Amino acid sequence: MELIQMQQMDGTADTPELVELYKDIDAQSIAPLWTQLSDLMPMVPSPKAVPHVWHWKDLYSIAERSGDLVPVGRGGERRALGLRNPGLPGTAYATSTLWCAVQYLGGRETAPEHRHSQNAFRFVTEGEGVWTVVNGDPVAMRRGDLLLTAGWNFHGHHNETDNPMIWIDGLDIPFVNYADLGFFEFGSDRVTDYSTPDISRNERLWAYPGLRPLSGLGKTPSSPLAKYKWEYTDAALNEQFALEDEGHPATVEQGHAAIRYSNPTTGGDVMPDMRCEFHRLRPGTKTRLRHEVGSSVWQVFQGKGRVVMGEKTYELERGDIFVVPSWIPWSLEAETEIDFFRFSDAPLVEKLNFARTYIPGLTKETN
Repeated sequence: MELIQMQQMDGTADTPELVELYKDIDAQSIAPLWTQLSDLMPMVPSPKAVPHVWHWKDLYSIAERSGDLVPVGRGGERRALGLRNPGLPGTAYATSTLWCAVQYLGGRETAPEHRHSQNAFRFVTEGEGVWTVVNGDPVAMRRGDLLLTAGWNFHGHHNETDNPMIWIDGLDIPFVNYADLGFFEFGSDRVTDYSTPDISRNERLWAYPGLRPLSGLGKTPSSPLAKYKWEYTDAALNEQFALEDEGHPATVEQGHAAIRYSNPTTGGDVMPDMRCEFHRLRPGTKTRLRHEVGSSVWQVFQGKGRVVMGEKTYELERGDIFVVPSWIPWSLEAETEIDFFRFSDAPLVEKLNFARTYIPGLTKETN
């Protein structure tokens, strides 16, 4: 009797009646739970996305060739190269929730304005001389800067130099597409303001740490500050190390300084469904191995080191980008001092109460 029941619950048809039942189930587009429990409810997260590294020398070469061969304009809109995870064929997704691309804008080029429901940011990898125009406000882009374009804000880019510029784009496209939430609208064929101010209007209002304009006391779902300058990020990390050297608690672990970019109206994440961070490791530092629910994308800003993901170790140098899928164990190792920009789907995971971290030897595994 037990064997028969196991066969039945396994979808095995050993009687004419069961054969007919499964035939009718399939004809009516029904999927019985007992034949797919391990797929629907795995013991631990089982992501289709896989750990992967894209090396900067390859990305830059392809972006540069695209710049010579593919114009920017209406239709494709952006000369952006989406990073496709090998475990997610048929998509242009870095993970199941995150999209990451390398965008290349040639000298004197303009990317036309548009807007979309998806939240977006840009992290500048190489160069300067481009202004992104967000709702008519020109914002200078320079290496190490984080620039935000919250959903449904018109934005375009213009390069005022003869040299190309390259950066990474991060968006929540996979999540928005999965949930059927997206809208898109074309804007101006150019940009609405070609001026090149050193400081944008939103920075003049919001970029003073600890100070908030009385004209903007309401909470906003995304940060009203469109640019987080590299100078401030660099200084904050250096001061964490200085405090560590003086014997004060300041770093997340010995030799590992890190910051989270925040929304000044809430103190929370810069966007409702994406978290942005920056990490700096001293030479020789190795972070603890950890498992985390939710996925993340990392880029090496400068330095050399390694990332361990699962059973493999990957060599890293300036510009390299890698993805850590949900619950895949990972740790970082610094050969030289090494800087990482990171973005993740952590706000989604936390708001839905699915957050969980396991650090072997430090936290108790609850699975």
